[in-house]
Amino acid sequence: MEAGIPADRVKQVALVGECMLELQGQALGTLTQSYGGDTFNTAVYLARCGAAAGLRCHYATALGDDPLSAKLLQRWAGDGLALDLVLQIPGRLPGQYLIEVDERGERSFSYWREHSAAKAYFDGGITPLEQGLYHWDALYLSGISLAILPPAGRERLFMLMQALRERGAAVVFDNNYRPRLWPDAAQARAAFARAFELASIALVTADDHQALFGLPNLETAVAAAQTLPSPELLIKRGAAATLVRGAADAGWQQAATEPVAQVVDTTAAGDSFAAGYLSRRLLGRSALEAARFGNRLAARVIQHRGAVIPLAAMSDLMQEALT
Repeated sequence: MEAGIPADRVKQVALVGECMLELQGQALGTLTQSYGGDTFNTAVYLARCGAAAGLRCHYATALGDDPLSAKLLQRWAGDGLALDLVLQIPGRLPGQYLIEVDERGERSFSYWREHSAAKAYFDGGITPLEQGLYHWDALYLSGISLAILPPAGRERLFMLMQALRERGAAVVFDNNYRPRLWPDAAQARAAFARAFELASIALVTADDHQALFGLPNLETAVAAAQTLPSPELLIKRGAAATLVRGAADAGWQQAATEPVAQVVDTTAAGDSFAAGYLSRRLLGRSALEAARFGNRLAARVIQHRGAVIPLAAMSDLMQEALT
């Protein structure tokens, strides 16, 4: 078994990014209001799968001082997240997005986030996330976490990644790539390259890697991803088995995905995989076992609508995470 964080104490996990207000339905039709975001979804699923076993999930983001922000904080506390890293910035508002799902369960998004509070998280003095440098056992961020930050804020996040990596904490980077969030692909490639260098664990969606680097097909993208410098590396290939390398000098293994009779909504498939994987990995399980559990959780999530599925729909997996 590859080395994991020792399982004899509570682990403190910081996840950084943005949670937005979510409108789901058809434009100018009936809409359901909720909330979500890639790293936020991962935080909720990680808390569900790991809290009883000693994982404490802290969400690092910014909100405004408005009633919507206050409601979000109430809901997040109910989701089991620690909120000591959340900043409230006067005059700012949460971002918002509309998600439309077609008959195949595939998603399309429309965003309103230009002036969202989360983009300003690193604009002021030292943040609670940075103050807790020696507190975190793990830091999790995504390509979207990088994309929403201005260059100076992104640099501060890179510095935090480096400091945590140097002291032996797990630094986890998920390569979620959304072209519309970047001025151009070159800037995104440079930021992702830096993140892959600093991460001790990289979670790579092959489709996103292909899109980011303009590669001709998925096979080429997988081959390119296998050369990334992060010592612990996972490559997700849709319905095909997940490729797993538990350490830089280890061979590649495969974690089969779970077949699903009907895909209802692919929202948070990768986010929930990340949570399932980390819930196992941070408790000392092998990378292969963790990937198998991540695939089980993702398969469950895509059979329900919405980014965060009801607790009752995954109660058995929450118990399994503790065994």
